[in-house]
Amino acid sequence: MRILLAEDDRHLNDTLTYQLEQQHFTVDSCLDGEEALYLGEQNIYDVILLDRMLPYLSGTEVLLKMRRSNNQTPVILITALGTLDDKVTGLDLGADDYLVKPF
Repeated sequence: MRILLAEDDRHLNDTLTYQLEQQHFTVDSCLDGEEALYLGEQNIYDVILLDRMLPYLSGTEVLLKMRRSNNQTPVILITALGTLDDKVTGLDLGADDYLVKPF
């Protein structure tokens, strides 16, 4: 399984990448929204783990642009924004699931 991880916290990014690779997943990771969008457009992923609060382009902007370009790769938003309104907004924008940090 190939995963794109977009998380701007370098320590969390490194930790998640390591843990996923230990489970034999192939992981491409990035630290900002522009690179996440680029990688999401250039590669085929089985799932994208996308932080909502990324530099340059927010995770919600990345998600909207992906869905508008008909990219239907499953997206799980990973974020500290955990109110009901935050979750509903994320799912309404096209996320397939919503995971609140810390997890």
